[in-house]
Amino acid sequence: MKLSLNSNSKYLRAPSIRQFSNRMKGLDDCVNLTIGQPDFPMPDVVKKAYVDAINNDKTSYSHNKGLLETREAISQYFKNRYHFSYDPEEIIVTNGASEAIDTTLRSIIEPGDEIIIPGPIYAGYIPLIEVLGGKPIYIDTTATQFKITPDALESHISPKTKAVLLNYPTNPTGVVLKRNEVLNIVNVLKKYPIFIISDEIYAENTFKGQHTSFAEFPEIRDQLLLIGGLSKSHSATGIRIGFLLGPEYLIEKLTFMHAYNCICANVPAQIACTTALNEGINAPLYMNRDYIERRNYLKEKLESLGFELTAQPEGAFYIFPSIKRFTENDFEFCVDVLEKAHLAMVPGSSFTDIGKGYIRISYAYDMETLKKGMHRLENYLQQHYPEQMTTPTK
Repeated sequence: MKLSLNSNSKYLRAPSIRQFSNRMKGLDDCVNLTIGQPDFPMPDVVKKAYVDAINNDKTSYSHNKGLLETREAISQYFKNRYHFSYDPEEIIVTNGASEAIDTTLRSIIEPGDEIIIPGPIYAGYIPLIEVLGGKPIYIDTTATQFKITPDALESHISPKTKAVLLNYPTNPTGVVLKRNEVLNIVNVLKKYPIFIISDEIYAENTFKGQHTSFAEFPEIRDQLLLIGGLSKSHSATGIRIGFLLGPEYLIEKLTFMHAYNCICANVPAQIACTTALNEGINAPLYMNRDYIERRNYLKEKLESLGFELTAQPEGAFYIFPSIKRFTENDFEFCVDVLEKAHLAMVPGSSFTDIGKGYIRISYAYDMETLKKGMHRLENYLQQHYPEQMTTPTK
């Protein structure tokens, strides 16, 4: 006898990226450029701290918010790096940034609430909003270099708006906001009684200048919930450490939601996090050097083949070219390239319908893999779209 889940379970579905990745099964020689995690090892000093914690039996529960020394390290990190302050009591250590997002959304959304989201964007947010009875309200940013603008934001705010969810540097486009662009958004948001959820998981993967955090602007402090973590900056996706920061009046309640979900974050990982933010703070620098080299190669190669870039990626580790010179159907294009060239890329429509006509390529892979993938893509285009190609360079 099979039983039924609640009516909102209809929104629970496999992530679209996962659905596409499943098509790679059986293709042993496939070049996979879909993965959104660093290809570097976790820094040795962080790895050692994690192993030592287990060997020293540091495996009991911590405070629901996390170990005090970990929260102090997070607090000091943001103060030193971005010059804003959160007390350790205003910080929750979470099981990855994903759990921070889940805790936040489950604490604020009521049925019928609207959540403004600039697209294209990481689609993992959407089922969480919908299963809670919220309604995603999308802002199309394809005409503004994938950046949210003050006018677009204000035109989408309604009496039903509960929050705006932002993600800069952005997955899938790699676009960042400059300081004056963040300030312009802040000047709109401070006028409205709505939550600001800023997922800044890629903050340390900013290639030109320094990332500007929404937490740098005290005028929105009482509205802001800031999300970060170690997954991208320290190649620590598997140990699941995220940060959730906000004003104490919100964090006190969010702590209960977090506690009822998981009690506390992985304690050995919390200890590793403390080490990462104290002794391994510069780990992203060497990763970013390689990311820039890889991005530059892909940009030159893709443009030489006829792809168009709406905006220069300046963060994360993704490039998001338009395929409209070749076809409008990004999903069929990616499936065809996968089946005929054994090259896996992510259809842009995996990042909401606003991403249709684009593809996402991850450069969290070594240069040899990227060149092998581009060679396969070039051969595919020569066979199937020779008239649409520009003259290949190298």
